[in-house]
Amino acid sequence: MRYEGNIFRPFSEANSYLLQCTVGCSHNKCTFCGMYKDKRYRVRELGEIMEDIRMAGEHYGDIEKVFLCDGDAIDIDTGDLLAILRQLKDTFPSLRHVGTYVGPASTLRKSAGDLAALRGAGLTKAYLGVETGDDALLAEVKKGVNRDEMLRAGRNLLSAGINLSSMVLLGLAGRGPRSREHALATAQITNEMGPQYLAALTVTPVPGTILHRRIEAGEFLPLDPFETLEEMRTILANLHVEGLRFVGIHASNYLPVNGTLPRDRETMLRLLDSVLESRNPEMLRPEGMRGL
Repeated sequence: MRYEGNIFRPFSEANSYLLQCTVGCSHNKCTFCGMYKDKRYRVRELGEIMEDIRMAGEHYGDIEKVFLCDGDAIDIDTGDLLAILRQLKDTFPSLRHVGTYVGPASTLRKSAGDLAALRGAGLTKAYLGVETGDDALLAEVKKGVNRDEMLRAGRNLLSAGINLSSMVLLGLAGRGPRSREHALATAQITNEMGPQYLAALTVTPVPGTILHRRIEAGEFLPLDPFETLEEMRTILANLHVEGLRFVGIHASNYLPVNGTLPRDRETMLRLLDSVLESRNPEMLRPEGMRGL
């Protein structure tokens, strides 16, 4: 197994074999993201990827879960990606899960037939950085698509039978009235998209990013911990997706909140309300234990 640069994965892929199929992210322009700034994007040679799979088979034996790195493996030519998925299945007979980050623009470049073929070959889960349902905010953070395009990308993945984890960012709009607008718009796009999972993370300024420079210049006022929880509460209170798994336990969050809607909604809201009422910092995750 060979890796170039820092490797990132969702926390739910902690037990997955990480197969680097692309180096970096095909978009790599988001103002808040510092994950792939040290890499020039390229798709690895297919032969290299196949050799890595062979080496992983010799090292690990049979495995059940694989995550395709880096930022946007769905950007790979469909034929090559199908070959990778077939090789994974041939190498790991017990394979039951293959996940990957997906960019909205690269997802939209795939036809319905492409996505269905990828699902049939074993691509089971996609992690889509939706970030917000606010159209103007998507443009500001240079996401590369508008709200309607983001919604269509998510729906296309779901229509193909691929489990979808929509990732959204608390605090992305900063302090002020746009905070609530961002939260309400995020709940709305989630309701329209209907993913199986909604992963809420908290904006964490990364040195070297545009967002970090805006904060240093006083152009962007970050939310305090309790304001981010108010956004989380607004999103939760306005979600109407049956069976949606709300995943708010990422290390960036000030308070781990987790459950299935609508069953656990009131329990999660009561937890948030108790913390917001007390405004007691000791009820929050210590700053030293937060991270990306």
